[in-house]
Amino acid sequence: MTVSAAGPSQGANYSPSGGSAVAPAASVGAQIDSAAIPGMSERPARASGSGTRIKWRRTLRPWFFLAPALALLGVFTFWPVLWGGYLAFTEYNFLTPPRWVGLANFEDLLQDPVFFISMKNSLLYLLIVPAIQLGAIVLAVLVNNSLPGIKIFRAAFYTPVVTSVSVVGIMWGWMYNEQGLINAVLRSLRMIDDPVGWLSDDRLAIFSVMVVTLWRGLGWYMVLYLAALQAIPKDLEEAAALDGANRWQRFWRITIPMIMPTILLCTVLSTLSAIKVLEEILIMTKGGPVSSTYTGLYYAYDQGIRAFNFPRALAASLVVSAFCIALAWVNFRFIRPRHR
Repeated sequence: MTVSAAGPSQGANYSPSGGSAVAPAASVGAQIDSAAIPGMSERPARASGSGTRIKWRRTLRPWFFLAPALALLGVFTFWPVLWGGYLAFTEYNFLTPPRWVGLANFEDLLQDPVFFISMKNSLLYLLIVPAIQLGAIVLAVLVNNSLPGIKIFRAAFYTPVVTSVSVVGIMWGWMYNEQGLINAVLRSLRMIDDPVGWLSDDRLAIFSVMVVTLWRGLGWYMVLYLAALQAIPKDLEEAAALDGANRWQRFWRITIPMIMPTILLCTVLSTLSAIKVLEEILIMTKGGPVSSTYTGLYYAYDQGIRAFNFPRALAASLVVSAFCIALAWVNFRFIRPRHR
């Protein structure tokens, strides 16, 4: 028997008779058909199907938790908005089914001088937006200090926010009365001779109500700005102070850019609240005197609840909504955070 120079390490097996070599075990195993093993060809398909099920399960799980909230929003928000938008283009009352009239309700709005007064007052109400934002920032800076009793001041400024608007309206109505507190103080200071009709004068009534809205909203926006101020890292201000920046420079170069997202949020919220003001008007003046305090939303309320002219009320609501969307876009367009 002749042995090759490669020796037995090459993996060849020899027959006992010394004949030709038998094929290696690896080559024999390679000749076995994979189909002969049960289930081998089905494993990739099963793995693919299992992965698809897991993917769908992960996708549907968040929607399963959101389903109750979405159902409530659909029933009480989305569907009323869609149905109300349709009714704004119809002639409708509770006795007859809706009848499509196109833009007739909007044409009626353009012919109603009270509607123009209401929209003018709604736009005039935007004057409180910069005032309330500046005041809230100043208050937030003042109460953002570790002083004895500072929590009492924070609670005092926030009290109007949690006070019922009915109580606020009655209280300010009493103070605005011709025999009320404000006139008494002004007369004692000899600033006026005759009582001022703050709510009975059609030239002053809308501005008097705006003061109440300003007073109610300061505490709410102060808390938002206070949270933003306390989220600013102290290292930034300390580094700026070490570089020689004074308090004014640190405020404009660090504080304002860092709270710019909060400024955008508060500006949008106060703008929408000013356009949609209703409660103060409803409690304090009811649109008077001589429709001088009508706002867009109060006009819609008056047409729908008092006059039962629901299509015109819904048309006015759509106009107010369009103004809200336009003003929100303006805020997002021109107030942009300068840091990322």
